[in-house]
Amino acid sequence: MPPGTDLRGKVFVFPAESEMAHVALKDRPKKPLTSFTWCIRTFTDLTRPHALLSYATKEHDNTIFFFKPSPSKYQFDMGEESVTFSTGGKQMVKPVREHTCVSWDSATGLVAFWLDMEPFPRKGLRKGYSVPATASIVLGQDQDSYGRGFDATQSFVGEMEDVCMADWVLSRSEVIAASVFLTCLLAGHH
Repeated sequence: MPPGTDLRGKVFVFPAESEMAHVALKDRPKKPLTSFTWCIRTFTDLTRPHALLSYATKEHDNTIFFFKPSPSKYQFDMGEESVTFSTGGKQMVKPVREHTCVSWDSATGLVAFWLDMEPFPRKGLRKGYSVPATASIVLGQDQDSYGRGFDATQSFVGEMEDVCMADWVLSRSEVIAASVFLTCLLAGHH
């Protein structure tokens, strides 16, 4: 997909467990990231662990990694450290459509997580860290090396849409806007 492609109204379908199915994002940050927000809407009936986003650099395969280890947990990794957000003990009995956003700010080290526009308690991770701009950014797979090394048992199966990455921490009103109508990819702060 060419950089700057408008993704409004587009859905990425991952029809089956696979070592190959993924979306490689070509737009990349222009400079190292010291803050960002990722938002994505998913629709799946998976109950096994699966990758949502993998941001790999040549130095680290999981420089940024957004993973769902179980139906009631989300894990956010950065530079080989991680935090987990528990969304409750409900087991999935039908396909679930979820809108998730995760943001991080280097100055404070705070990670914010929202599920369907509801914020969770913020957690601390990698204060003062800077994320290299040269990266392989993949949806739906865990990169075990730069741009490859996928594992079918961690692949996403379902639908993804409304992919948004901003190089700043979105406010609550911006998260709500992202969940309602905004589609952006590596947007610059306005």
